[in-house]
Amino acid sequence: MKTTVEIADGLLQEAKACAAGRGVPLRNLVEEGLRAVVERERAPKPPFKLRDGRFKGGGGMAKDLTWAEIRDLVYEGRGGAASHRHDRG
Repeated sequence: MKTTVEIADGLLQEAKACAAGRGVPLRNLVEEGLRAVVERERAPKPPFKLRDGRFKGGGGMAKDLTWAEIRDLVYEGRGGAASHRHDRG
């Protein structure tokens, strides 16, 4: 079947050179490329797997802290504990 396709000038020049280097018509090169893309799209895709993002450090926190102590450490140097006393602890 004949069809008309617009191809960027630079890509077309490279494709023609590639086809000439192989000694095949441009049509063969275009068909080969389209077959590769169609086949790749048909292939089953592996299910998404989220990588393990856990920190592999040394055994967790240095000491057990309450949420209030963690909050105070987070806000340390940013207005002090007084600026967030209205928060639930």
